[in-house]
Amino acid sequence: MQALNELVQQAKDTALGQATLSANEAEVARQLQICNACRYCESFCAVFPAMTRRLSFEKNDIHYMANLCHSCGACLHACQYADPHDFQVNIPQSMAKVRLETYQTFAWPKSMGKWYQHNGLWIAICLTVSLAFFITLIMMKQNSSVFDGTTVLGFYDILNHNALVSLFAPIFIFDVIALGMGLFSFLSKITPVTGQVSASSEASLEATQNMLTLKYLDGGHGEGCNNEDDAFTLSKRRAHHLTFYGFMLCFASTTVATFYHYALGLHAPYDLSTLPKMLGVLGGVSLLLGALWLAQLNLSRHKDHGDAQQKPMDLGFIALLILASLSGLLLWLLGKTVAMPLLFALHLGSIMALFLTLPYGKFAHGFYRGAALLRFAVEKRQPSQLILKED
Repeated sequence: MQALNELVQQAKDTALGQATLSANEAEVARQLQICNACRYCESFCAVFPAMTRRLSFEKNDIHYMANLCHSCGACLHACQYADPHDFQVNIPQSMAKVRLETYQTFAWPKSMGKWYQHNGLWIAICLTVSLAFFITLIMMKQNSSVFDGTTVLGFYDILNHNALVSLFAPIFIFDVIALGMGLFSFLSKITPVTGQVSASSEASLEATQNMLTLKYLDGGHGEGCNNEDDAFTLSKRRAHHLTFYGFMLCFASTTVATFYHYALGLHAPYDLSTLPKMLGVLGGVSLLLGALWLAQLNLSRHKDHGDAQQKPMDLGFIALLILASLSGLLLWLLGKTVAMPLLFALHLGSIMALFLTLPYGKFAHGFYRGAALLRFAVEKRQPSQLILKED
């Protein structure tokens, strides 16, 4: 115990000496020094094998491992040095706080990241309402009878295709640039600390599989994350799967519909028997169920299982997913009624708000986590630098 106490004090002195580290980063460095002496959780997830390759933890190492962490909670519930122990080790929570800082650090432009993360829910609601109102004005200008309540109109009767493209194309291009800039900046920082080696096809395949299956939400044993009562649960993994694959099906629906429109000359709206509609309905239902499940998990989450400061950002993103999927499904069900124009405006407004905020919230963390998993797959295939130094 004396030796471990000395190691902890050394970690504190080292963290304080690293002037470039934020308070949250220094706390992660302190806790990882303790974990590196214990190593009980070495087989739990990718964080701990990556940790054992290091004797000290600089900013880029911490950013790398913070985005490897999936906030599973298994290490917290297994830790003998967690609260109420004096060492106060809580790796999932401390990593979550650093991840929030990485969203701000690598966001492009940076000011947008800080603005959204502290006011995510209100921004999501206000942006959706404002954009829906703006789209309503455009509809009224193109067709003055759109809200007379007597005529059932089609999509293109109230907002033509060119207008839709002019609204969404700039946002999509902005997302690609903003996410690309953030991801490039993140990779440029973590690549040197994981070895200047390009990813092989084997490493890329492993990282892709781990990301798509959410391998590290299995608790290290396949039974899932811990809840506040220590019981294992796969709820978090399944809710994320429903949400992610629902989103991807909706994106696929839009992509196929674009192909139908420009290549085949088949224009919306489409029947349920067509591929765009089937993908859209299946994706919308999956996305809605997954987002509602995530909202329930977020609101009922134990205080030690995450970072409370991220709740506005989390709930803002989840609210936009719910609004986009629910309004889309209602638009499908009530598309031939007089309620269609209002639902259409709300649906377009929520989708525009979702895509405008994508680079600054929880959607972006998927890109950073994917990059971290890729670099871990590369790093694990290299000899440990600690062994090389000893030789």
